[in-house]
Amino acid sequence: MQIATWNVNSIRTRLDHVVQWLQDNPVDALCLQETKVVDDKFPRTLLEELGYHVYTSGQKSYNGVAIISRPPLTDVSTGFTAILGEDVVGDLDEQKRVITGVIDGIRIINLYVPNGSAVGSEKYEYKLRWLKVLREYLQTLLTNKTLAVPGEQVEREGIEICICGDFNIAPEDKDIHDPAPYKGRIMASELERQALIAILELGFADAFRKFNQETGNYTWWDYRTGGFRHNRGWRIDHHYLTPALYKKSISCTIDVAPRKLTQPSDHTPVIVSLSK
Repeated sequence: MQIATWNVNSIRTRLDHVVQWLQDNPVDALCLQETKVVDDKFPRTLLEELGYHVYTSGQKSYNGVAIISRPPLTDVSTGFTAILGEDVVGDLDEQKRVITGVIDGIRIINLYVPNGSAVGSEKYEYKLRWLKVLREYLQTLLTNKTLAVPGEQVEREGIEICICGDFNIAPEDKDIHDPAPYKGRIMASELERQALIAILELGFADAFRKFNQETGNYTWWDYRTGGFRHNRGWRIDHHYLTPALYKKSISCTIDVAPRKLTQPSDHTPVIVSLSK
C-alpha cells in the first residue's frame, strides 16, 4: 500500500497537477492539505473518474483537508470534536484541519497543523494549544477498543495508524537548509518541537527517517528568493507510523517533480510504501 501527503495550496488551482500526478503515481490514498474550498465546491469529478473516492473537510479560501482513496474509507470523521467532544475541543474545529478514515486495517489521519505565524504571537499560542489537543485526540484513538462501522462494532485490534500531513514543524535542525538563522523561530522553536515529541512518544515513528538520515531532503520551499532553485527548503511534511506499521514500511520518498511545474504548490508530495 502507498499513502501520500501533499499540501497543494488550493486544489482548484492545482487540480491538473494532482490529476496528472495520480495518473503517474496511482497511490492507494492521497492526503491533501490547504484545499481552500468548501466541500460542495470541491472539484471531485476528475478524481472520481480516476477511480478514487473523495472525502473532504473544507472552508472558503483557507485551510481544508481531504483524503482521496482507491478503496472506500470506513469510520470517517472530521475535526477533533467527534472523538473528544466540544468541552475539550472548544473553538479548534472552526478551522478545517483534521480528517480521518480507515482503509485495509490502517487508520489514516490527515492533518494540516497551524503555522503559528511568529513565536509569542496569538497564532503561536493557538498552534501549541492545537498540538496539545491533537495529542489527546491521538491518545484516545490509540486506547479505543472498538472501531465504529455503520451497523456493527469491530474490534480495534489490528488497526494501525498513519498520521500524515503538513506539520509546519521541522523536527530537527537537519530538516532545515540553514538552521542557524531560524533557531528559536517559528516552525523550529523549542516548544513546537517539544509538542511534537510528546505526540511521537505515544508510539509513533518518522517513516522518512527510517530510510534517510541525511540533510538536504525537503518538502517545502518558499516561493521567494529562489528557494526551490537553490534547495533552500524545510522538511515539514511527514508520515508518522505506529510500531507494527513502521516495521511494514519499505520506503518513504519525497517527489520533487511537481515542485518543478509551472505555478506549483510550495510543497511537494511525500509517499510512504507499506508491505502487506
